[in-house]
Amino acid sequence: MRLILMLSMTISICSAWPIFGADKPLVVEVWPGPAPDESGNIGEEKVRMSPKLDRKQVEVTEPTRLVTNVTKPTLTIYWPAKEKDSGTAVLICPGGGYWDLYWQLEGEEVAVWLNSIGVTGIILKYRVPRRPDEVKGEPARRPLQDAQRAMSLVRSKADEWGIKPKQIGMVGFSAGGHLAIATATSFDKRTYEPIDEIDSISCRPDFAIAVYSGYLKAKDKDQIAPGLRIPAETPPIFLAHGGDDIISPPEHSVLMYLALKKAGIPAELHIYATAAHDFGVRPSKHPCSTWTQACATWLRYQGFLRLSAQTL
Repeated sequence: MRLILMLSMTISICSAWPIFGADKPLVVEVWPGPAPDESGNIGEEKVRMSPKLDRKQVEVTEPTRLVTNVTKPTLTIYWPAKEKDSGTAVLICPGGGYWDLYWQLEGEEVAVWLNSIGVTGIILKYRVPRRPDEVKGEPARRPLQDAQRAMSLVRSKADEWGIKPKQIGMVGFSAGGHLAIATATSFDKRTYEPIDEIDSISCRPDFAIAVYSGYLKAKDKDQIAPGLRIPAETPPIFLAHGGDDIISPPEHSVLMYLALKKAGIPAELHIYATAAHDFGVRPSKHPCSTWTQACATWLRYQGFLRLSAQTL
């Protein structure tokens, strides 16, 4: 009888956790059918390598894997080791100018870092490239639909995925940083018509992390972009940027920080002198690679990490 009871308890405990490991992440579709405003006529989804750039443009100069021609948004979920798990989850938005997704540098590698500090990393494969009706040089509108739906979907799966529903944040890089900020500040208004009960669940992230973001600054004014606003319930936001970024100049993060501070929203800003764009989470000799440590400290102070969690 004791053996049967112990076996039953073991099965119950195991069934409370997803059985997917970091080597076999779970992939789920964001939408139950076709995504809103999706014609699906941009060609087959594909993976390619990024162009090799020079050090004046980016910190990581060698080619890395990109994903493009996305018509079916997905979530790819990586869980941390159970003994480290804080219950916190982060939706990861890779950058790519709303044309591509830097899937390796700003997706998979970010999930590995998050797992190392006890956080579930969930990569959002949002729709790229821009569709013909989306203005070049402005943020595309369909990715925000995908991000809002993704936040509600993750929260709806919190119990099933071993996540605390009030500890779900976002991290984004470059255009993905704009997407994280846009989601964190537009939670009170859906950008698509609700389609099921999942859309009745809050799409407000509990915190947002934006790294070398673009599209935050108005083109000809020292103020945030006209498409952005900061409601009173905007969550805490962490900003990091390179001081010599010529792709997305640091003013994008500086002006956002000042606007958040004026609105009374908790925010933290880190500008790294001489750093360029695209440093991701890779360790390097440059001080910009320490932003992950600063961010983990910030998350711990906000109550989203265990005190014993270690940073890379």
